[in-house]
Amino acid sequence: MATSTPLTNPTPPTTTTTTTKRKSSPSDSPSTPQTIHFTARTPTWTYLKLQLITHDITPTLDPLTARTYLSAALTQFLGLTGTAIPIDILKVFTEQRTPTLWTRVPRDDASAVVAALSSWIGGGASTNGGGDAAAGNVAWRVCAKGNYLGALVQGSGGELFVP
Repeated sequence: MATSTPLTNPTPPTTTTTTTKRKSSPSDSPSTPQTIHFTARTPTWTYLKLQLITHDITPTLDPLTARTYLSAALTQFLGLTGTAIPIDILKVFTEQRTPTLWTRVPRDDASAVVAALSSWIGGGASTNGGGDAAAGNVAWRVCAKGNYLGALVQGSGGELFVP
């Protein structure tokens, strides 16, 4: 007779896991803000600093007159297409007795706007793009152009919005 040996159930191997405590770094803590790097490769706006050049002794410039002069320059240079370019007037002020204007235009239209404004000479009394010498001619001088406002004002840009 054959003798049978009882089969014993082998015990499975035991595995032990130990957790190691490591010192948490300051960047792992939830209270420390994470640094995010962001690069704007194609900004949507271009900022222009313009000065109004006149023969008047005390030139004044308000936003409505500035808009009229800008529209006249764009219409003379680009026709109906020039009037369709949106221009935002950010600030109008007088800097060293010269009227100065900060504007924002779409980046794609910036070169056309600069060409139109720098080549325009308008009449001070009439804004139809012409004018005679007795009327007091006005013109735009493009002082600065850039895609980032902070780089143009040489600072944080906060002084641009101070009334």
